[in-house]
Amino acid sequence: MMIKGAGTRFLCAVVFFITGILFIAPVIALAHDDARLSHIKLANTRDDLLAYFKVENAFNEKNTQAIENGISTSFTFYVTLYKTSNSLFDKKIIDIRTGATIKYNSMKQEYAVVCKWKDDPPLITKSFDAAKTWMTEIDNLKVVPLNQLVKGDKYQIRIKAELEKVTLPLWLHYVFFFVSYWDFETDWYVINFTY
Repeated sequence: MMIKGAGTRFLCAVVFFITGILFIAPVIALAHDDARLSHIKLANTRDDLLAYFKVENAFNEKNTQAIENGISTSFTFYVTLYKTSNSLFDKKIIDIRTGATIKYNSMKQEYAVVCKWKDDPPLITKSFDAAKTWMTEIDNLKVVPLNQLVKGDKYQIRIKAELEKVTLPLWLHYVFFFVSYWDFETDWYVINFTY
Protein backbone atom coordinates (compact mmCIF):
# COMPACT_ATOMS: atom_id res chain seq x y z
CA MET A 1 0.00 0.00 0.00
CA MET A 2 1.38 3.41 -0.96
CA ILE A 3 1.17 6.32 1.44
CA LYS A 4 -0.06 9.46 -0.26
CA GLY A 5 0.22 13.03 0.83
CA ALA A 6 2.86 15.08 2.59
CA GLY A 7 0.84 15.16 5.83
CA THR A 8 0.74 11.37 6.06
CA ARG A 9 4.48 11.07 5.38
CA PHE A 10 5.17 13.68 8.04
CA LEU A 11 2.95 11.84 10.56
CA CYS A 12 4.79 8.56 9.82
CA ALA A 13 8.15 10.28 10.30
CA VAL A 14 7.04 11.70 13.67
CA VAL A 15 5.77 8.28 14.84
CA PHE A 16 9.05 6.66 13.73
CA PHE A 17 11.07 9.34 15.56
CA ILE A 18 9.09 9.00 18.80
CA THR A 19 9.32 5.20 18.68
CA GLY A 20 13.09 5.46 18.21
CA ILE A 21 13.38 7.78 21.23
CA LEU A 22 11.34 5.39 23.39
CA PHE A 23 13.69 2.50 22.57
CA ILE A 24 16.99 4.42 22.61
CA ALA A 25 16.52 6.71 25.65
CA PRO A 26 16.53 3.92 28.28
CA VAL A 27 19.70 2.43 26.79
CA ILE A 28 21.47 5.80 26.82
CA ALA A 29 20.31 6.47 30.37
CA LEU A 30 21.62 3.12 31.57
CA ALA A 31 24.95 3.53 29.78
CA HIS A 32 26.59 5.42 32.67
CA ASP A 33 28.70 3.48 35.14
CA ASP A 34 26.74 1.58 37.74
CA ALA A 35 26.76 2.88 41.29
CA ARG A 36 28.79 0.73 43.66
CA LEU A 37 30.14 0.74 47.17
CA SER A 38 33.85 1.08 47.87
CA HIS A 39 36.27 1.78 50.73
CA ILE A 40 34.23 -0.44 53.06
CA LYS A 41 35.81 -0.65 56.50
CA LEU A 42 34.77 -1.79 59.94
CA ALA A 43 36.27 -0.32 63.10
CA ASN A 44 35.35 -0.09 66.70
CA THR A 45 35.49 2.32 69.56
CA ARG A 46 35.55 1.13 73.14
CA ASP A 47 31.74 0.73 72.99
CA ASP A 48 30.53 0.39 69.38
CA LEU A 49 31.16 -1.32 66.03
CA LEU A 50 31.41 1.35 63.31
CA ALA A 51 31.07 1.14 59.52
CA TYR A 52 32.68 3.34 56.88
CA PHE A 53 31.98 3.20 53.13
CA LYS A 54 31.66 5.30 50.01
CA VAL A 55 29.19 5.26 47.10
CA GLU A 56 30.91 5.57 43.71
CA ASN A 57 29.15 6.81 40.52
CA ALA A 58 26.11 8.04 42.46
CA PHE A 59 25.78 11.26 40.46
CA ASN A 60 25.24 11.59 36.73
CA GLU A 61 24.06 14.35 34.42
CA LYS A 62 20.37 13.65 34.97
CA ASN A 63 20.26 13.58 38.76
CA THR A 64 22.65 16.54 38.95
CA GLN A 65 20.29 18.50 36.70
CA ALA A 66 17.32 17.54 38.90
CA ILE A 67 19.17 18.61 42.07
CA GLU A 68 20.11 21.95 40.51
CA ASN A 69 16.44 22.43 39.63
CA GLY A 70 15.60 22.20 43.34
CA ILE A 71 14.42 18.59 43.56
CA SER A 72 15.31 17.16 46.96
CA THR A 73 17.26 13.94 46.48
CA SER A 74 17.88 11.21 49.05
CA PHE A 75 20.20 8.23 49.26
CA THR A 76 19.21 5.36 51.53
CA PHE A 77 21.81 3.07 53.11
CA TYR A 78 21.02 -0.39 54.43
CA VAL A 79 23.34 -2.10 56.91
CA THR A 80 22.43 -5.50 58.32
CA LEU A 81 24.49 -7.51 60.80
CA TYR A 82 24.08 -11.28 61.16
CA LYS A 83 25.61 -13.81 63.51
CA THR A 84 26.66 -16.65 61.21
CA SER A 85 26.64 -20.29 62.16
CA ASN A 86 27.00 -23.72 60.62
CA SER A 87 23.23 -24.10 60.46
CA LEU A 88 21.12 -23.11 57.49
CA PHE A 89 19.89 -19.83 59.01
CA ASP A 90 21.89 -16.88 60.27
CA LYS A 91 20.61 -14.80 63.19
CA LYS A 92 19.92 -11.14 62.42
CA ILE A 93 21.45 -8.92 65.09
CA ILE A 94 20.65 -5.45 63.74
CA ASP A 95 18.98 -3.94 60.67
CA ILE A 96 19.78 -0.27 59.98
CA ARG A 97 18.17 2.01 57.44
CA THR A 98 19.63 5.50 57.29
CA GLY A 99 20.36 8.05 54.60
CA ALA A 100 21.41 11.43 53.35
CA THR A 101 19.37 14.13 51.61
CA ILE A 102 20.55 17.01 49.43
CA LYS A 103 18.54 20.12 48.56
CA TYR A 104 19.74 23.04 46.43
CA ASN A 105 18.60 26.58 47.28
CA SER A 106 18.86 28.56 44.04
CA MET A 107 18.23 31.89 45.79
CA LYS A 108 21.26 31.47 48.08
CA GLN A 109 23.13 29.28 45.56
CA GLU A 110 23.96 26.74 48.24
CA TYR A 111 23.45 23.06 48.95
CA ALA A 112 22.10 21.70 52.24
CA VAL A 113 22.94 18.09 53.11
CA VAL A 114 21.35 16.20 55.99
CA CYS A 115 23.20 13.05 57.09
CA LYS A 116 20.64 11.09 59.12
CA TRP A 117 23.21 8.91 60.90
CA LYS A 118 24.70 12.02 62.52
CA ASP A 119 23.02 14.26 65.06
CA ASP A 120 24.48 17.34 63.37
CA PRO A 121 22.46 20.17 61.82
CA PRO A 122 22.34 20.28 58.00
CA LEU A 123 25.71 20.85 56.35
CA ILE A 124 25.67 23.94 54.09
CA THR A 125 28.04 24.64 51.19
CA LYS A 126 28.20 26.50 47.90
CA SER A 127 30.35 23.71 46.43
CA PHE A 128 28.50 20.88 44.72
CA ASP A 129 31.64 18.72 45.01
CA ALA A 130 31.64 19.11 48.81
CA ALA A 131 27.91 18.33 48.93
CA LYS A 132 28.43 15.19 46.82
CA THR A 133 31.18 14.04 49.20
CA TRP A 134 28.91 14.50 52.21
CA MET A 135 26.18 12.53 50.42
CA THR A 136 28.35 9.60 49.41
CA GLU A 137 30.95 9.13 52.18
CA ILE A 138 29.51 7.41 55.22
CA ASP A 139 31.70 7.62 58.30
CA ASN A 140 31.27 6.68 61.96
CA LEU A 141 27.99 4.86 61.33
CA LYS A 142 27.23 3.07 64.62
CA VAL A 143 26.24 -0.47 63.74
CA VAL A 144 25.91 -2.20 67.10
CA PRO A 145 27.15 -1.87 70.69
CA LEU A 146 30.05 -4.27 71.25
CA ASN A 147 28.35 -5.75 74.31
CA GLN A 148 25.87 -7.42 71.90
CA LEU A 149 28.70 -9.36 70.21
CA VAL A 150 30.38 -12.50 71.57
CA LYS A 151 34.18 -12.82 71.46
CA GLY A 152 35.27 -15.51 68.99
CA ASP A 153 31.89 -15.72 67.20
CA LYS A 154 31.56 -15.20 63.44
CA TYR A 155 29.51 -12.37 61.98
CA GLN A 156 28.53 -11.03 58.59
CA ILE A 157 27.71 -7.44 57.71
CA ARG A 158 25.77 -6.62 54.53
CA ILE A 159 25.69 -3.10 53.09
CA LYS A 160 23.66 -1.62 50.23
CA ALA A 161 22.83 1.88 48.93
CA GLU A 162 20.05 3.20 46.71
CA LEU A 163 18.76 6.47 45.39
CA GLU A 164 15.22 6.93 46.64
CA LYS A 165 12.63 7.06 43.91
CA VAL A 166 11.46 10.61 43.28
CA THR A 167 7.75 11.33 43.32
CA LEU A 168 6.91 14.46 41.39
CA PRO A 169 3.62 16.28 40.92
CA LEU A 170 1.91 15.02 37.79
CA TRP A 171 2.59 18.14 35.73
CA LEU A 172 6.33 17.88 36.43
CA HIS A 173 6.49 14.38 34.93
CA TYR A 174 6.32 16.05 31.53
CA VAL A 175 9.14 18.45 32.36
CA PHE A 176 11.39 15.91 34.11
CA PHE A 177 10.57 12.84 32.00
CA PHE A 178 14.10 11.53 32.65
CA VAL A 179 13.63 11.02 36.40
CA SER A 180 12.78 7.33 36.07
CA TYR A 181 16.16 6.76 34.39
CA TRP A 182 18.36 8.00 37.21
CA ASP A 183 17.34 5.67 40.00
CA PHE A 184 20.16 3.45 41.20
CA GLU A 185 20.63 0.60 43.57
CA THR A 186 23.96 -1.03 44.41
CA ASP A 187 24.50 -4.71 44.96
CA TRP A 188 24.73 -6.03 48.50
CA TYR A 189 28.32 -5.97 49.75
CA VAL A 190 29.23 -8.60 52.32
CA ILE A 191 32.01 -8.69 54.92
CA ASN A 192 32.57 -11.75 57.09
CA PHE A 193 34.51 -11.24 60.32
CA THR A 194 35.21 -12.82 63.67
CA TYR A 195 34.82 -10.60 66.71
